Amino acid sequence: MTETTGTAASPTTATQCAPAPSRPFPGRGAGARSLVALDIDGTLLGADRVVPAVTVEAVQEARRSGHHVVLASGRSLVGVLPVARLLGFDQGWVVASNGAVVARAGAALPDGYRLEKVYTFDVEPVIRLARAFIPGVQVGVEEIGRGYRVNRLFERGLVNGEQRRVADTELWNVPAPRVILRAEGVQVLTEPLRDLGVTPSPAGSGWVDVTPRCLSKATALERVRERIGVDPGRTVAVGDGVNDLEMLAWAARGVAMGHAPAAVIDAADEVTGTIEEHGVVPVLRTLGGADGRGRVGACAREEHGTP
Repeated sequence: MTETTGTAASPTTATQCAPAPSRPFPGRGAGARSLVALDIDGTLLGADRVVPAVTVEAVQEARRSGHHVVLASGRSLVGVLPVARLLGFDQGWVVASNGAVVARAGAALPDGYRLEKVYTFDVEPVIRLARAFIPGVQVGVEEIGRGYRVNRLFERGLVNGEQRRVADTELWNVPAPRVILRAEGVQVLTEPLRDLGVTPSPAGSGWVDVTPRCLSKATALERVRERIGVDPGRTVAVGDGVNDLEMLAWAARGVAMGHAPAAVIDAADEVTGTIEEHGVVPVLRTLGGADGRGRVGACAREEHGTP
């Protein structure tokens, strides 16, 4: 695994396989700013790929109140940045590629972002292993800030950014933060990939994301938390996918969306409403301001409801 640090980042130690243990979420109080990690697809965006106005307003209110809202997604950076802009991130942190990319987002930055930490790996062994099991596997190799090198074009809307169809030698000639493997039955590769020393993350039927060893949204978020100085007990995470499991365990308050799979719901401290019910909104409304004032929403495991 290769680490690349952005020009503005300070020296840091290697990322650990396990995130820091969570602590009880303390009550509100003066200066009680939280780090709020939000998944994108299935948490902020539904099947229509639109962030509802009520969700945009809730995120912006949390930021105005002094909380650090961090987008944490399996998407590539080029797919995360438009959502950050929509939410009004004039400056803020984002985690992309399931933790392999950490960046600052902001309108004043060149291209709208600055890389803070990037982890890459040699993708050739991964692609060769995948083809040994599934000869026709579709492959996408992420190019940060641009899109993907691919062996076959993905259908419109499946990946973000440009796609460049290339020969094998170019497909794997440069280390990358993430590889997409797509094929029917591709989940059979999960254990062989782990044995290879990388991190496979199933993302729905027929899709596996592969990132460097010991990375997750949680490891990247812990880096951000340390950088901005938020107490571990003031961390909140909301998500709906199996790639959110580590993030929910890392947070002092892990919240699953109401439509999440059973494994995600079981791992969470709380369950909120579904994406159709804008379930992230009542969670954000419970945060209040840094002065302790705010509304309390219904987001306990037994209380699902629209905001």
